[in-house]
Amino acid sequence: MPPLVSVIVPTYNRADYLKECLEAILKQTFFDFELIVVDDGSSDESEAIINSFFTNKVCYLQHTENRGVSAARNTGIAKAQGDLIAFCDSDDLWLPRKLEWQVDFFAQNKDAWLCYGDEIWIRNGQRVNPRKRHQKISGWVFEDCLPLCLVSPSSVMMRRIFFDKVGNFDEDFPACEDYDLWLRASLLCPFHLIERPLITKTGGHEDQLSRKYWGMDRFRIRAIEKCLETGLLSPLQKTAALSMLEKKCRILASGARKRGKEDEALGYIELVERYQTK
Repeated sequence: MPPLVSVIVPTYNRADYLKECLEAILKQTFFDFELIVVDDGSSDESEAIINSFFTNKVCYLQHTENRGVSAARNTGIAKAQGDLIAFCDSDDLWLPRKLEWQVDFFAQNKDAWLCYGDEIWIRNGQRVNPRKRHQKISGWVFEDCLPLCLVSPSSVMMRRIFFDKVGNFDEDFPACEDYDLWLRASLLCPFHLIERPLITKTGGHEDQLSRKYWGMDRFRIRAIEKCLETGLLSPLQKTAALSMLEKKCRILASGARKRGKEDEALGYIELVERYQTK
């Protein structure tokens, strides 16, 4: 029989974090799951660490070259056998009852596509409190997803129908791929919050995508454009999306001017004007 849950861990040169991440998953109080680890072309000791966990519960997939976290997650989705799918980034840790609580939620909420939970944040080895703007909520959350990424991929679980309806991670996004997915999803289904921490989320290390790419709002603007082009937005949602698009474009335009890139700045202003006239 296939497992009820498929757990997908994308990783790339995260040997320093990977062992603890996999140990936390394999110590879950819920046991009916498979663990799919997708190594996205690592050049460190990741392969040896993954092989040290070899059991019939663990599936190891490997990209021959680095293709990005979206491609790694999508490779895992294609391999997954479970009716429920969960992710864990290789620098995050699950709390022991994470799967148990989410499986119980879906057993009691047959129509739900997605649930997620609160997080414990660790930055540079110290626990920090999330700001008010990071507060998690339930419901139809499109407007709440516009400013920033509301959901950590490591805290989410979804039914397989989620990907049938919403689509997979967009591999054209080198970063903010989760922002793009949640924004698209929030037009099609409500988000359900389990009001307790499910994960410990670490930050402050050098290889985080937020440090790798400047101007992360570039990718968020692209995600908002995709939603505007779907024709699915209500008048209120469209107004909110256009307002956020303008805000992010003007911030990037200001930054471009400070760097002496006037053509880039004008491009963002023209983008705003193009949507304002539609």
